[in-house]
Amino acid sequence: MSVDLATVKRVAKLARIAVTDDEASSLEGELNTILGFVEQLNEVDISGVEPMTSVIPMEMRKRKDAVTDGDKADDITANAPASEDNFFLVPKVVE
Repeated sequence: MSVDLATVKRVAKLARIAVTDDEASSLEGELNTILGFVEQLNEVDISGVEPMTSVIPMEMRKRKDAVTDGDKADDITANAPASEDNFFLVPKVVE
């Protein structure tokens, strides 16, 4: 796959980047180089390789999946103008 000058200008317009004709021609070469490298990566046989989370073998740390109330009700209502039993008190708006 290769990128031409019109494609570079279109991508720049979509990205809301102002590029001159000289800049667009240099970006054309850079983008083609990047796409060539990606095509090289696509040629690598990865059929027997498992996906990794890190470059060193390690297991993901997971938190215990438990439902808690957070024990932060006092912290949450601390800055409220008025609160009672860890609930916000607000003026009545419906009559």
